[in-house]
Amino acid sequence: MTTRKTGGLSRRSLLTAGAGAAAATIYMPAVHSQVHELRFLNGEPAVDSVRALRVAAAQYEKERRIKVTIDTVPSGDAYTRTVSAIKGGRPYDISTLIFVAHVLTLANEGQLTPITELVNRHKWGKRILFPVNGQHYWYMYDYNLCWLFYRKDLYDSAKLEPPKTWAQLLENCRKTSGTEGGSQRFGMATPIGNNDATNWMSLAYMWADGISLFDDKWTNTFASEENRKRAAAYLDFFGEMYKTMPPGMTQAGFGTITAAYSSGQAAHAPYAGRLIEILEQRAPQLADKYGMMPYPDSAGKQAAVNHGYDGWVVGKTPMAEEAVRFLEWFSDAHYINFLHSAPLHFQPPRLDIYEDARWRAHPLIEKHAGAVKTMQGFLDDPNIVIRSVDTEGPAPDLRPAKIFESWVFPEMLQNKVLKNLSSQDCVSQAVEKMNRAIAG
Repeated sequence: MTTRKTGGLSRRSLLTAGAGAAAATIYMPAVHSQVHELRFLNGEPAVDSVRALRVAAAQYEKERRIKVTIDTVPSGDAYTRTVSAIKGGRPYDISTLIFVAHVLTLANEGQLTPITELVNRHKWGKRILFPVNGQHYWYMYDYNLCWLFYRKDLYDSAKLEPPKTWAQLLENCRKTSGTEGGSQRFGMATPIGNNDATNWMSLAYMWADGISLFDDKWTNTFASEENRKRAAAYLDFFGEMYKTMPPGMTQAGFGTITAAYSSGQAAHAPYAGRLIEILEQRAPQLADKYGMMPYPDSAGKQAAVNHGYDGWVVGKTPMAEEAVRFLEWFSDAHYINFLHSAPLHFQPPRLDIYEDARWRAHPLIEKHAGAVKTMQGFLDDPNIVIRSVDTEGPAPDLRPAKIFESWVFPEMLQNKVLKNLSSQDCVSQAVEKMNRAIAG
């Protein structure tokens, strides 16, 4: 999930206009031109990321005499733009995609070129490769894992320890609420609206507690008696934690949460490495006062981070072979430069990068070496669960994507904290909505 930038459509556009367009692409005629040009659709619009790609493109043209054109859109628009290019007869040779269901859809339609050999040249972190029918179509360039940040200075002054259970986290949220600089400080900031931010930031407590959505046979395991009990307990906890949050969480998005933490309004907040970069830029007085931790479970047995990811795919185009060569060249010559365009946010999915002196030489990576070690630890620790709604199940599939897009779990939270329904009723309604989404 690059901390999800939003465009005209939701990041997760599978069930809206993008999916309808994708379904039609297989019938569109292919019209290709400029066979000595590679067309690259970039979904990272930050200035430094665009610059890194354009520098690589210029060098590739100089060395190989192949022009590489970089088009850039917000990540939430990348799938729709990819589909539109296919329909228009000029598909992109390389595209950014940020949702496993979009890769699955295009791969099943025969619109993507396998890059299995290239992917297999590297050792990857856990739960980051999503093969389709035994083939790899996605070159993952970063994790967008979501964990919890907390104010280390407040913990030190109140003699608090990083929590291992929901109860401990709730107590810490209460104890770190107060005033700061004449303004009210809240214990936690977490979104609960019908948006990508809620799906990414507010659900990992469930994964930590062993709640699942599907088994290996695609049975709806969330509907089981055990998972219903666990989910109800999660809602009881979340309902109490909600009382420590600032107003407006139903409208909160990614920027709302980073602003709440960086301004001192909230003592805890979920996010990825970009929040550290934001502190460096906007709140340097807090840049050495943060702590990081995974989402705890109810009993202190394990913890979780919510999954997120971004990657590049190669289209089924006359330039596909050259596109694969470009990705191979880029992964050796410029990939680290690209990662440095968001040094703490673009967490490497390739394990060799963590030991690469070129990557570690970035000033922010050196300065925040402790944070980097924690991020890498999420991949190494067997007790850290990495899950998300859209990656649930035994293989890439549209069913978890439909649940994600139907806002099943954001609405479950809203039913608890806004409508004051019993936790059991909230879970029952979520199960019913899951079943309707899957059937649809």
